Amino acid sequence: MLAAPCLLRTLRCLCSSAPRPRCKGRGRLSVRDALRAQPPSGERVKVQGWIRSIRAQKEVLFLHVNDGSSLESLQVVADASFGSRDLAFGSSVEVHGQLVKSPAKKQNVELKAEHIEVVGNCDAKDNGFVHIHTPIITSNDCEGAGELFQVEPSSKMKASEGNFFNVPAFLTVSGQLHLEVMSGAFNQVFTFGPTFRAENSQSRRHLAEFYMVEAEISFIENLQDLTQIMEDLFKTSAMTVLSNCPEDVELCHKFLAPGHKDRLEHMLKSNFLIISYTEAVDILKKASQNFTFTPEWGADLQTEHEKYLVRHCGNIPVFVINYPLALKPFYMRDNEDGPQRTVAAVDLLVPGVGELFGGSLREERYHFLEQQLARSGLTEAYQWYLDLRRFGSVPHGGFGMGFERYLQCILGVDNIKDVIPFPRFTHSCLL
Repeated sequence: MLAAPCLLRTLRCLCSSAPRPRCKGRGRLSVRDALRAQPPSGERVKVQGWIRSIRAQKEVLFLHVNDGSSLESLQVVADASFGSRDLAFGSSVEVHGQLVKSPAKKQNVELKAEHIEVVGNCDAKDNGFVHIHTPIITSNDCEGAGELFQVEPSSKMKASEGNFFNVPAFLTVSGQLHLEVMSGAFNQVFTFGPTFRAENSQSRRHLAEFYMVEAEISFIENLQDLTQIMEDLFKTSAMTVLSNCPEDVELCHKFLAPGHKDRLEHMLKSNFLIISYTEAVDILKKASQNFTFTPEWGADLQTEHEKYLVRHCGNIPVFVINYPLALKPFYMRDNEDGPQRTVAAVDLLVPGVGELFGGSLREERYHFLEQQLARSGLTEAYQWYLDLRRFGSVPHGGFGMGFERYLQCILGVDNIKDVIPFPRFTHSCLL
């Protein structure tokens, strides 16, 4: 608990951006009211909202702005010189200008901009990902490990009434399957929220309740593209924390992890390595170190294996890819690579922690997924998931990053229970 107060401030720095002062003015219209103006009077108005698209031409800039009051966005026409400002998808803006009749057939009015103020930047590195609020209560076990907390009413319902939700319900272990649904509409989506695992573990890197950043990307066809996104997320987030919260980070590096600053800088300057699961097992078998768990092809990598592999690779984060099919859940894409079949799965291992990210390409081929569900006895429960492959399915993939483990990694904190103010783990649920 020593690090908790400064870590909360670190989290705020990572997740927030300072808003700019708003302009005062009259004639503020919602997007809905602006679109309904009949006929456009040429009056000067102010519209506030978020940029939903940008299209630049040689002499003119087109923005589509929405404030949530309408399903349709308002087109803003501006001089191309406005393009030199911090205008990006997702940025919040305040636009002053004249409401005029649009020459386009699909819209009645447009706003001819005279002044555009960026109220809040949206870092272009967000790359157009849409934030999805995935449910905490769910009926699926995404990981397939059975480490679930079941949800029931505090006063038991009568047996004749059945389950509260008509099906067994659990605290979520991952928002992945819900993100897969939404990636069919928004292409790139992410969520950030609490997840739960009923693991009977007292280790330094496990919690019963923790936060995860999860993303899902459509039209991604190889693991290398996915690993690049994961590496960029790690480095960009770490640089943001180091830039915005130097005193908080320095406090941890000075009193909790002397020397970790240099180790972190080494990670950020290095290109992350990629090895296959098969290569990883060969490295472990040749190691002079005696492991508690003997490394064998087909067995899962343990924490001691993960930490050794990172040290072997020069304390640079390393991606391990292409795990045995039998080790992984039904949704991972079959590599069709012979008798020792593997799936397109990836874990990112980092110094001092071990596994930080986990991800995969998803099995988008209907018949392959159908066979996997049948082998697992899950066809009936996941028919809805199988149906997603029947209507315009595309290659896609995604990953999850444990946020508390991420804080451990960049701050050098040895025990995960010290990076969260109210840790939940087996036999401990105080307060």
